[in-house]
This record gives sequence, structure tokens and C-alpha cells, in this order.
Amino acid sequence: MAIQRYLQIHPMDNVLVALQDLAEGTAIVFEGREFTLKQTVAAKHKFTIQPMKQDAEIFMYGVLVGKLNVDLETGELITTENLRHASEDFRMGDRKTSWIKPDVSAFKDKTFRGFHRSNGTVGTANYWLVIPLVFCENRNVLTLKSAFEEKLGYKVKANNYTSEVEDLIGLYKSGADVNQILGQDLLANSAANEQERLFKNVDGIKFLNHEMGCGGTRMDSDALCGLLAGYITHPNVAGATVLSLGCQHAQASILKAEIEKRNPGFDRPLYIFEQQKEGTEKELMQKAIKATFAGMMQADKNERKSATLDKLCIGLECGGSDGFSGISANPALGFVSDILVTLGGSVILAEFPELCGVEQELSDRCVDEPTAEKFMSLMRTYNAKAEADGSGFYMNPSPGNIRDGLITDAIKSAGAAKKGGTSPVAAVIDYPELANGPGLNLLCTPGNDVESTTAEVAAGANIVLFTTGLGTPTGNPITPVVKLSTNTRTFEKMPDILDLNCGTIIEGTETIEQAAHRILDYVIEVASGEVKPKAVLLGQDDFIPWRRGVSL
Repeated sequence: MAIQRYLQIHPMDNVLVALQDLAEGTAIVFEGREFTLKQTVAAKHKFTIQPMKQDAEIFMYGVLVGKLNVDLETGELITTENLRHASEDFRMGDRKTSWIKPDVSAFKDKTFRGFHRSNGTVGTANYWLVIPLVFCENRNVLTLKSAFEEKLGYKVKANNYTSEVEDLIGLYKSGADVNQILGQDLLANSAANEQERLFKNVDGIKFLNHEMGCGGTRMDSDALCGLLAGYITHPNVAGATVLSLGCQHAQASILKAEIEKRNPGFDRPLYIFEQQKEGTEKELMQKAIKATFAGMMQADKNERKSATLDKLCIGLECGGSDGFSGISANPALGFVSDILVTLGGSVILAEFPELCGVEQELSDRCVDEPTAEKFMSLMRTYNAKAEADGSGFYMNPSPGNIRDGLITDAIKSAGAAKKGGTSPVAAVIDYPELANGPGLNLLCTPGNDVESTTAEVAAGANIVLFTTGLGTPTGNPITPVVKLSTNTRTFEKMPDILDLNCGTIIEGTETIEQAAHRILDYVIEVASGEVKPKAVLLGQDDFIPWRRGVSL
């Protein structure tokens, strides 16, 4: 079967996407017409299908994504020089909540094995947390990490590269010069990742660090308490040790109130220590060590038990996106999203700067007008704040995005929104609130990969599905992050950090529905602890709270 070379994504689109590199002069046949390319078009980039004048509107995914800066002929490459960002305005519209539910017969009787909590949630993992309420306690948290991690069998030893450094030391001592050092072939000699764990039912002890809690705005410190409460009450967490200095903005009393808000009657082990009350570091650390060990003994009593798929809450994320993201991995996640919503589960779509241009569609899909109004208000407020600081949503695409075909924010957004499928929007959540209901939830976060993933987990995601075209190692301390490549080339180039390949959709060897079924089967294995994603194996514990200033 011949591989398709170019694609019109939506019938309204007036550009085509190159699915492979197309040389200058290549003959293009589209809707009964034939024309030739005026320039070479790299895979993932777009070209015109008709002559267009300056300021003409460009459509992709059926929505406005930009306006031309110059006149273009048929078959011309779309670039950052000839196209500028543009998107439609949005307003309160009619409710468009009817949708075609996917066939879920293949999954309706499937289950996963998770950790059941008393509030009815189910974890896909069982971690103990050690967290600072303020950056002043980061050192003490790291001291606890050095005391606990290796002794309990949780230290990640794969790819520590100490043997490679030892080889170079030997060469240096033998008189090797700089060129010999640079030209030396290093043989990997990594230790095995798996260690003997003392607590068999505890997946790990995770030590978070951050640079917040005091010295910033009260809004940021209060949001930090909400975020940390989201982690402490998360279904993947068995209990937590919290270190506080005592005088900071982020008070223990605020944290406790946020915990109660998210989980009334919270009954998991929670130990909070204030250094200014305890006195010496030794007193603080000895109490924290004893409490943490005792807490982990209690956590080890939890065992995996069967749970239905409606107990899954999947965070939808993309990073290092490319021109294939919106036509392979993202729509595949959209199909997964629709399956899970049909089964009664929850999904979270975040990254509001990457929903610019699709606001009308998403607001129309909101279940009621108050929900739609909340979404539109958050989008307008966020963008206005960004523009006031000289960096509106239009500046979101990174150099890597642009190089690989996402040359305006509206193009990027139209493809990113495909992760949310077609189901109604059940709720709109402001950071750092909890997504505590079934269906599709829109969560206000920046487009920054780690800040957004950090927030999705705090909102309740017990699995994160993360699409990438360029490749990224992003992970999370307590929630498995599954990385899906949008193209086969990246998947084969970076197999150490990527889990699944959706380039099969581009190549025509798999449909979006087939890929979605494969992804959800993999999710069930991960949720049951049977498979560990690469980010978990590598100990990629990324955690960055969002300062509510401008971050795109």
C-alpha cells in the first residue's frame, strides 16, 4: 500500500500538511487539480492549495490559525515570515453537548489492580511523600533523602555514569590529552535498576523540592499549599512527612485546611514538623526519620486490589510538540479520552495557552453556561495578563515547535486540543483545584510541560499520557507518565525515554481507534503496576509549582 504523502486535515482547510519530505517541483494532486511545489516542503510543514492575497485567512483543523503577511501562489511553503498568528474571537454560544460515544465493548469488563483509599479513590501506585512547606527546608528534605532512599531500596542506579568518569580519570592520569579524551569511546557499565525493597507494597519514597513558600505573593504561597494538599491527598500517596520552618507565608494551618477541603476527614498518616519549634536540626531530623519509617510501615499494609476503569483519572499532556502531534498521538489520546469518559472515568485537559483559537468549540461543549463562562473568563484573564507583561499566547510556540511545523500558537493549539476528544466539558477547574468528578475537565495551567503536569497530578490524575514529537524525558514523582511519540523517527531515536509509538498512524499501518485501544491496554498494565514507564524507571521526578505570574 502506497504511503500517503500529504493530508488535508479538515474539509475547511486551505493548506495541506506534508507527511514526508517533498522536493521542490513535486506534483501535487488535490481535488482533481494538479500543481507543483514552489519550494521544498519538509515533513510536518504546510503548503498552499490556491493563490491567496496578503491578509488572507489560513485554516487548519477547520479553525482560523493565521493570516498571510504577503501574497502567495499555489504550492508555496507556509513559514513564520509569510504567516502571523490569528484566531477567532469567542463568545457565549449555544450548548453543543451531543456527541457520538465510542464503542467500549472491548473495555467495559476490564479492570486494573490499584490501591483503594477510604474516600473512594484508587491509586495506580503507593508512595510516601516527604515535602517542604518552604524552600528553607529543601536541604533537610535532601538530607532525609540521603538517609532513606538507598537503605530502603528505592535509589535509581541505572545510568549513573560513574564508571565512565572513572575511565576518563584513568586516561588523564596516564597522560591523555584533550583530543584523546574527546575521542574516547565510553562503554556503558550501568548498574541494575531494581533493588531489594524493604517495604514490598510501597512503590517508593519521594522527596519534593521547590523554591516557594515565602518571599513571594500570598496568592502564590496559598496556591502552593493547595498544590501540596493535592499531592498529600492524591490516591497514589499513602501518607506524607512535611517539614516547615515556621515563620513562612505557607503555614501548616493553611495546608491542613486545603487537605480538609480536598478530602474531608483525611485519615492517612500525616506528620508535620516545624524546625523553629523543634530547635536543633538533630531533634527535627530524628523525629522526622522515626515518623517517616513508622508511616511507611503502615503504608506497606496496603495491597493492590481490583478496580473498575471508572476509577482512572488521566491527565492529557503534550510537550516538544511537532507538526504530526495533532494528526497522530493527540487524536489517539482524544479517542482514549472518549472511551474513558463513556466508561465513567475522568480526564484532564490543561495548558490553556495551547487552547488559543479553539475557545469557541470548547466553551460550546461545556455542559452549562456558568461552566462555559468560567472557561472563557480564565482564558481572557490569563491572556490579558500575559499581554500586559509583553508575552501573549501568540508567543507560546518554542523554537523546536516552529522548526517542526507549529509556526503559530493557533496551529499548535488546534492540534493540542485534539487530546480532549469530543465529549462534553463536565467541569472547568482553576489551578490548583481538584478534578473530583467524571468526564472531561479543563484545568487552567501554563503550557510549560512540568508546571502543567505537576498541576494535573495535584488535580487528581493517577496516570498522565504525554505526547511528544521532538522527545522529552518529563516525569512526575507520584504519577506514572507515559510518553507517546507522534512519529516513528523520534521513537526509534529516543527509545530510552519514550514508551509508545503513534507514528504508525502517519504511516497508515494503524488507525486512530486501533492506536487508542493499544494505548488504553498499556495504561491498564501501568495502572496495575505490571509495567513501569520509562520516566518511572529513570526516576524522572519533575516537580515545579506554578507561580501565578506569566508562564506560557
